[in-house]
Amino acid sequence: MAEALSVMPAAVLRNLADKLYEKRKNAALEVEGIVKQLASAGDHDKVNAVIDLLTTEYTNSPQANHRKGGLISLAAATVGLTNEAAQHLDRIVPPVLNSFSDQDSRVRYYACEALYNIAKVVRGDFIVYFNLIFDALCKLSADSDGNVQSAAHLLDRLVKDIVTESDQFSIEEFIPLLRERMNVLNPYVRQFLVGWITVLDSVPDIDMLGFLPDFLDGLFNMLSDSSHEIRQQADSALSEFLHEIKNSPINEFVKLGGDQLVRYYADILGAILPCISDKEDKIRVVARETNEELQAINADPAEAFDVGAILSIARRQLSSEWEATRIEALHWISILLNRHRVEVLTYLNDIFDTLLKALSDPSDEVVLLVLDVHACIARDPLHFRHLVVFLVHNFRLNNSLLEKRGALIIRRLCVLLNAERVYRELSTILEGESDLDFASIMVQALNLILLTSSELSEIRDLLKQSLVNPAGKDLYVSLYASWCHSPMAIISLCFLAQTYRHASAVIQSLVEEDINVKFLVQLDKLIRLLETPIFAYLRLQLLDPGRYLWLFKALYGLLMLLPQQSAAFKILKTRLKAVPSYSFNRAQLNRMPSGDYYQFVPQMPDDNHTEEDGGSSYNGLNFATRLQQFQQMQQQHRVHTKSRRASRSLSTSLPKVAGLFILHEAQKEEEPHRPQSTDLNVPPSRPRRNSGQLQL
Repeated sequence: MAEALSVMPAAVLRNLADKLYEKRKNAALEVEGIVKQLASAGDHDKVNAVIDLLTTEYTNSPQANHRKGGLISLAAATVGLTNEAAQHLDRIVPPVLNSFSDQDSRVRYYACEALYNIAKVVRGDFIVYFNLIFDALCKLSADSDGNVQSAAHLLDRLVKDIVTESDQFSIEEFIPLLRERMNVLNPYVRQFLVGWITVLDSVPDIDMLGFLPDFLDGLFNMLSDSSHEIRQQADSALSEFLHEIKNSPINEFVKLGGDQLVRYYADILGAILPCISDKEDKIRVVARETNEELQAINADPAEAFDVGAILSIARRQLSSEWEATRIEALHWISILLNRHRVEVLTYLNDIFDTLLKALSDPSDEVVLLVLDVHACIARDPLHFRHLVVFLVHNFRLNNSLLEKRGALIIRRLCVLLNAERVYRELSTILEGESDLDFASIMVQALNLILLTSSELSEIRDLLKQSLVNPAGKDLYVSLYASWCHSPMAIISLCFLAQTYRHASAVIQSLVEEDINVKFLVQLDKLIRLLETPIFAYLRLQLLDPGRYLWLFKALYGLLMLLPQQSAAFKILKTRLKAVPSYSFNRAQLNRMPSGDYYQFVPQMPDDNHTEEDGGSSYNGLNFATRLQQFQQMQQQHRVHTKSRRASRSLSTSLPKVAGLFILHEAQKEEEPHRPQSTDLNVPPSRPRRNSGQLQL
């Protein structure tokens, strides 16, 4: 240090730490002259001593002004060294780089200025410190101080110029630095990185295309950045690489990295799926093309293809607010199921709940694709049972799902997984359902789908043969147990199976508690369905009352349950009146008992030619047992209804009783001599029901 002090005037040393910039600048010019003289004399030991003094006493000082003066003087010393500066860079550059992390923003600014001046002098010799400088510039690009950012940008441009003209730059050493920073979310850092990728790609001697897999996923991630400018820069860079690829021997984008690209599938997919729904057409097109190219490659899990990572990305994107992204995520799950079924099923617990929730998606297309995925999973009996159980569970928890999507879901599953298989499994589950209200609603929904959907026409045809075909009988019995949750569903099932005598017996077994508003609404629906083409066979059977006596009895039983002023009553009444009188055998009519039940149409003969009418059992179907099964289930529903009403009454009875007692006492005081009515012809007043929409 004494050697340095011998050549450095005290005034210069003092002014380097002055608070005024002009004094520090003039002192730095003095340092430049001193170093220049020493270098000309070849006295490099004293040059080193001066640099060490500037570093120790100034750039490492706790005083900010000292650090500023030290940085200016180091740059000045480099200018003074000119062509001989390279041999002193190992002493000059490190303290400047250390100052980039200084807490004082002005010191950081002077560090940028100092390194800029140093770089201008040494140019190509500067490359040896490139990795350290790149790391420092990456941090400064996101500096909180705008002046520091501006200074860093100037330095960055100079460094890029030096790199592009240098033949000593190592792209192999640079790529790891770039790769580890590509997932940074800071927009300034992203701009900095894209800028370097673009500049290096423009250098003819640097093959950035060969390293594309190392930073490709990062570029794709930038396509979904909130900043329009960053998206454009990333898109421009990708477009340029795509152009290079098309002009290279490799014709397909995803073949560029070969086997190296496989391990990046999940990252790439995570970047392009959101971009499929981007507002800009160009980005959407690029994302879709890349997605299709990835889907076209049948990678092997044994070759670093991570099925679990891809599924995780697809599952996460099922929650996207954009329909197109959700659709492509489902396509990926479907593709993986078809190609790597065994591996996908090992992750089933991770994705199953998300797939079930997706059944509530507002998009019909998404729901249909979800059902395709579910059907693919449910090809195995175990997973089929699992799917149906969870589906019923979701319907139970989410009434709106059953109401809005129930028909779509059930019909689609019937197409994909065999309608009879689906209905048998649903019936088995609902037979033991403890929530009786839900079971009734669910059975009514299934029954309506059964009666109206074209996808279930084969089931309807099979049920029509229940009395002559073992398969039809087996299906009838399978559905009957759960259909007992709803009287109208059972009656509909009997009409489909043409078990008319049993339908009549079911109707006759109904008691006052069963015939409520919900029942009448369901009955209204059934009467209207009887007028559709599905029940054309039933209407034609009315032309042969001698053979289908119990059909008439069942229909008249329903007619008697309907309010006379209802539209359903008029529809059914009109249909029954349309039966021509010549259809009836007068001799047989005389054998029928008289009574109000048969006054509406000419009385009909016994039906001794059809179905189960020969007795309580027919073709192995024990209808007496079936009727008992229905009655027992309905009794459970009645008990449940009474219990529910009792619980409601208990919660409100005490306040009501107290209120009525107070009101009664007050009335006695106000009207002590009011006579009590004894007119027995005046019926007691009845509370009015609240009006409102009927809910099933």
